[in-house]
Amino acid sequence: MTLHTGIVVFLILGVLLIGVAGYHWLAGLGWVDALLNASMILGGMGPVDTLSTVPAKLFASFYALFSGLVLIAVMGLVFAPIIHRVLHAFHMEDDDRP
Repeated sequence: MTLHTGIVVFLILGVLLIGVAGYHWLAGLGWVDALLNASMILGGMGPVDTLSTVPAKLFASFYALFSGLVLIAVMGLVFAPIIHRVLHAFHMEDDDRP
């Protein structure tokens, strides 16, 4: 569980860093506003600031889709060891098949 949690933390920090950099350089937001927008998108809440340029809007669109895929991957990494232990508790192994 510790290994999976560590991987998840680094994955989320990396994706958040991508979002902050994109909002800062493409949308022209300050670092704190870029962090706020990236955090809100990554958390599934939506953007805070209105974007006016086409590159910023395209980045926000792709970042939102990417964040959704990261959420699915993170949930898989978090729940994989738990589900594995549950299956072992029920003795659901490949060797038990007839």
